Amino acid sequence: MKTSDFSFDLPNELIAQYPPEVRGTSRMMVLDRSAGTFTDRHISDIVDYFGPDDVMVVNNTKVRKARLYGTSSTGGKVEFFLLHPMDTNRWSVICKKSRKQTVGKTYDFPGGVTGTIVQDDGDSKVLEFSVSIDDTYLDANAHVPLPPYIKRSDEEADSERYQTVYAKNLGSVAAPTAGLHFTDAILDQIRSRGTQILEVTLHVGAGTFFPVRTENIEDHKMHTESYTIPQSAADALNRAKREGKKVTAVGTTSMRTLESACSGGLIPAGSSSTSIFIYPGYQFKFVDRLFTNFHTPESTLLMLVSAFAGRDLIMRSYEHAVKERYRFFSYGDCMIIL
Repeated sequence: MKTSDFSFDLPNELIAQYPPEVRGTSRMMVLDRSAGTFTDRHISDIVDYFGPDDVMVVNNTKVRKARLYGTSSTGGKVEFFLLHPMDTNRWSVICKKSRKQTVGKTYDFPGGVTGTIVQDDGDSKVLEFSVSIDDTYLDANAHVPLPPYIKRSDEEADSERYQTVYAKNLGSVAAPTAGLHFTDAILDQIRSRGTQILEVTLHVGAGTFFPVRTENIEDHKMHTESYTIPQSAADALNRAKREGKKVTAVGTTSMRTLESACSGGLIPAGSSSTSIFIYPGYQFKFVDRLFTNFHTPESTLLMLVSAFAGRDLIMRSYEHAVKERYRFFSYGDCMIIL
C-alpha cells in the first residue's frame, strides 16, 4: 500500500492546541466494525461499553521533561529532545536543524552545564554533558515535550495534563495520549461494572516523531521501544482469554505491547523491546477492541487503526470527524473501536 492512501484533509483549527478545560469531557466516536458504522458519543458514555466480560489494558508510562534548550557557540538556540540515558552523562537525543548539529559542537545549558555532540547515529545523536543529567535536573530546567503540531510553548498546566492519571513509570518522550481522557472517577465507574483494569509499560520513544518517508508503507522501518508486562498482568490477561473475555487496549502503545508480546495465544511476563509495525493486512493475535485518539495523516498510528478497523471505515469516520468538528491529535477527542 502507498503512504498516500492514508492522507486526509484536516483544517488547522481542528488540531487541539490545549486539552479540554476539564479532563474527562472529550467527545468520543464509537466505531462498530461488524456493522461498519460510527456514532457520536461522549467519553463519559464509555462505561456503557464495559462489563464483567471485559479487561482493559492501559500503559502506565510517565513522560519526562525531555525538551531541553541549549545555546551554541555562535549564540543560536537549539532544541534537544532527550530520548534516553546511555550512562550518567550521555544521552541519546534528537534535535532541531539536525544537519547543522555536528559531532564536536558544544552547547551551554541551564545551570552552568555544557554538552558536546560525540556521536551521530543518523536520526538521533549522542550528547555528552559535563555533569550527570538526571530527572531532578530535567524537572528544574527542561520542558514538557509537547508534539510539534502544538504550536505553543509548554505551560505549567501541561505538567499535569500531558500525563495520564495512572502514570508512574518514568521514561517516555511523548504521552500515551488515549489515556489522557480518563479520570479516576471514570476508571472507578468502569471497575464498578466488573471490568478488570491492568497496567503494562511501554516507553514511547523517538519513532513517534518520525514521519513515514517511504512511498510504500511496507518499506518503512519502525524504531525500537522497550516494554514491561508484570507477572500479575500476564496471568490476568491469559486467564481472561481462557474465559472468553474481551481485551480492550487503551492506546496504540498498549496495542503494540500486547501484540508484540503475544506468543502462541499467550502473553508472557517480563521486559523486552519491540519495533512492530502494524498496517493493513496484519492479523491481530490478542486485542479485541481499541480505544484511541484521532491520528495524523500518513502516520504509522493511522495505519495501525486502519489495520484494526479497516481503512475504508477509518477514513469515512475521519471525514465525519472533520465535518462534525472533532478535535484532533494528542489533546483532541477520542474513539473506541468495537
